[in-house]
Amino acid sequence: MTELEKGPLGLRRGRGARERIVAASQQLFRDQGINNTGMDQLCAAAQVSKRTFYQHFTGKDELIAEHLRRFDPEILPEVFDSTDLTPRERLLAVFDIHAPLCPFIAAAVELQDPDHPARVHARDYKKAFAARLADAAREAGAADPEQLGEQLALLLDGASARNRVLNADTFATAAAIATVLIENAIPAATEPLAAR
Repeated sequence: MTELEKGPLGLRRGRGARERIVAASQQLFRDQGINNTGMDQLCAAAQVSKRTFYQHFTGKDELIAEHLRRFDPEILPEVFDSTDLTPRERLLAVFDIHAPLCPFIAAAVELQDPDHPARVHARDYKKAFAARLADAAREAGAADPEQLGEQLALLLDGASARNRVLNADTFATAAAIATVLIENAIPAATEPLAAR
């Protein structure tokens, strides 16, 4: 590949086409959805030609998967890796992260093929997210950390979807429900002393 390439308007563009394509996809997929975003629109927003697009991605499916891979590769490290929060506080802190709609849910809804690379990645992410919740629940002293992790993951996904459908903040209600689930699963007396 040459150092400079021509974009859709014949303008010379520097390196970084792949990053511009991914950035454009993140914006467009979030704002209007995956299926409503066409290749012409994507290339125009990224200021690349279709030829340049296909030099970086085999097609839109590969771009969708890359879009999801980059969204949250470490699974909320600002929450789960925080040393300033107790394990119990980490379980509740996930409800403070407000997004219009989880991009993994959005992709799974829009893409019908269960074997689509983006659906596979979304499924893997959701399992890993529940596992991180279960790890925090285990640290906090939950009797059944996998169950609590799954309950909190389901509650958060439901809040995200309901937030989108109702166009209203549902996370505060979800956090209140999560507090009850956590209190029932982790009595304050059983939380490890180091975590208090």
